Amino acid sequence: MIFKSLSKYLHALTSLKRGSTKIGLAPHKPVLLMVFLEMVEKGMIVENRVSVDAELVGSFQDMWELLVPTLHQADFTQPFYYLQNDKADKKPFWQLVPKPGYSINSHIKSVNTLQEVLDYGCFADDLYQLMQDQVSRELLRQSLLDTYFPETKERYQQFRVKGRKGYVQELEDYILNEPIVPLKRIKIGVEEEVYVRNGLFKKLVPKVYQNTCSFTGMKLTSTYGFNFVDACHIIPFSVSQDDRVTNGLSLCPNLHRAFDRGMVSIDGDYRILVSDQLVEEEGHPYSLEQLRGQRIQLPEDRKYFPSLENLGWHRERVFKR
Repeated sequence: MIFKSLSKYLHALTSLKRGSTKIGLAPHKPVLLMVFLEMVEKGMIVENRVSVDAELVGSFQDMWELLVPTLHQADFTQPFYYLQNDKADKKPFWQLVPKPGYSINSHIKSVNTLQEVLDYGCFADDLYQLMQDQVSRELLRQSLLDTYFPETKERYQQFRVKGRKGYVQELEDYILNEPIVPLKRIKIGVEEEVYVRNGLFKKLVPKVYQNTCSFTGMKLTSTYGFNFVDACHIIPFSVSQDDRVTNGLSLCPNLHRAFDRGMVSIDGDYRILVSDQLVEEEGHPYSLEQLRGQRIQLPEDRKYFPSLENLGWHRERVFKR
């Protein structure tokens, strides 16, 4: 039964429908399938429900740079939608499931919009089972490489053995302010690049603060892995284009809003400032006034501390004295 299923998908995955362009057939679908196989192998996909997130979009860019030697433009949203048109034994093996109240009837070109309307993507059950098996997964991967990427498969294999740092890992190093070589020029579309950086910023800032609100010390997580503290930019990304953790704070949602609106800030000694223009109920157990003068909780490693220069910008440009 497994052999029959594997044979079916080896044929389907090596007979993908691909758009014709002046520089050859589009490589987007096989690149995405290679990403799916790798993410299953690394434990990044652990159930048959694939959400759009920074790791997925960034992994697509990383795989693209490894495998695609032509001048085609990397576009994650294209194969994510159109892979639904491919079939095995006349049945689709990839499906997008929208959130309640939404529909996905055409290609959504914006990755942000796609994330808003998509609940998850899923594979046919028998394909997902094959992807869990190491031997079957490797056969599917090699078939994709032999069929679509004969010129670059050796490079892919070499980098895989060496454990090369990919796009996502390099970007994480950048966000964490690690001493690395300047980030190489990437070919990903501007919106997708910002999407990946912002997604990693939201994940890594709470992490360096141990998932704790830096103002209140409140730690909020769940058994489902959800994090309830926000990653807050000190200088807005639209102004600074800075997604490093030194331009971030870990804050509860209410304090995130208060910080963005200038009701609170931080002085040069990392102590909390509260605006005199704030109107609130005196003596309330959750009042912001009781935070005045308290030192914020800082990351364990000094290199992750919020930038004093950026905090100075916030006091001068945003804080309501």
